[in-house]
Amino acid sequence: MRHDDVWRALDALAAEHGLSASGLARKAGLDATAFNPSKRIGADGRARWPSTESVAKVLSATGTGIEAFAALVTGMPALPRASRTPISRRIPLIGFAQAGSDGYFDDGGYPVGGGWDEIAVPEVGDPNAYALEISGESMEPVFRDGDIVIVSPSAPVRRGDRVVVRTQKGEVMAKELKRQSARRVDLRSLNPAHPDYGFDLSELTWMHRIVWASQ
Repeated sequence: MRHDDVWRALDALAAEHGLSASGLARKAGLDATAFNPSKRIGADGRARWPSTESVAKVLSATGTGIEAFAALVTGMPALPRASRTPISRRIPLIGFAQAGSDGYFDDGGYPVGGGWDEIAVPEVGDPNAYALEISGESMEPVFRDGDIVIVSPSAPVRRGDRVVVRTQKGEVMAKELKRQSARRVDLRSLNPAHPDYGFDLSELTWMHRIVWASQ
C-alpha cells in the first residue's frame, strides 16, 4: 500500500459519487479542505496520509465496504461476498500516445472505429467511457508508465478534477482543471516539471474527466 494509491482511491471514490475531493470530505463530515491535494504533502515534503478515522467516516458516508475501498487502493475489482467473481465490464482501450491520432474519436470525443483494444474494469456508469494507457514519465508522480486511466465523457467536470482534453490542433493531454470561465480553461500539469496551459474554449474540441485509475 502506497501513499499515492490511498489518495487515488479516495479520489476514485469521490468520482464514483459525482463529488470532488472537497465534496467527499464534506459528505463525510470533515473539513472541506481535508482531502485537498495541497494537504497530501507536508510543508517539509513528507507524505501526509489520511487518518483511519477519516477513511472510516468516508466509507460510512458513501456506504462503501472496506473490501471495495481496498479494491480501489490496489486497482483490482472488488469481489462480491456471494460469488467471489469480479464485477466488471469491458471498455475500449488505446495507448495515450494514440489518442491524438485521427479515427479514434468522433467530434464529441466518443470512442469510434475498430482500432481499439478492450480491457475489463470495475463498473462505471457511463456507457461511453473509455480507457487510456499511460506511457512515459511526463505525468509522474500522479500517473506512471503503464497506468490505466478510465475517462468518462458524461461526467461533470469541476475545478481540481483530472481531465483529458483534446485541442483543435489534435493534441491530447491529461491535466488538472485549475480554472474554467465562460471563455477560457486553465490547466495545471500533473508533473511539476512541465508548464501549465491555458486555452480559449474555442481552442478545445472536448474535455473529459478521469474517473478512475489503476496500476
